[in-house]
Parts: sequence; structure tokens; C-alpha cells
Amino acid sequence: MAEARAEEQEQTFEQALERLETIVSAMEAGDLPLEKAIAEFQAGMQLARICREKLDQAEQKIEMLVQEAGGLTKKPFQTEE
Repeated sequence: MAEARAEEQEQTFEQALERLETIVSAMEAGDLPLEKAIAEFQAGMQLARICREKLDQAEQKIEMLVQEAGGLTKKPFQTEE
């Protein structure tokens, strides 16, 4: 289990996102047998978690850099939605 977790962390955000997009496309096509669809869904959920963790880490780094740069105040990162 720890080995799988280490492999996940070695994966870049872009790699995880690309694999997740592939899974989504395959599931949207509707050609997967049930067992394969469930396995792909599970893998997709793990990839989504990896992407979220990597985005959270990047956000924390940005906040730290802003905080360190000349005593600027820390502001939460907000996206345009």
C-alpha cells in the first residue's frame, strides 16, 4: 500500500490529469463492461484526489512565497469562477 502511495506521489499533476481525462473519455463512450467501468471509476477517483493534493500543495507554496516576499500579507489564492 505504501509503495502504491509513493508511486502516486511521483506522478506529476499533468500525468495524473491526462490519465484522468482518458478515463473520463472511455467512461463517457459507454463501451466499458461493468467491472472495467467500476475499476476505471475507482482509478479516476484516486487520480482526482492526487490532482487535488498537488493543487493544494501548489497553493500553499504560492501563499508562502507571497508571505516571504517583502513582508507582504498572505492572501488566499482565488480562481476566477
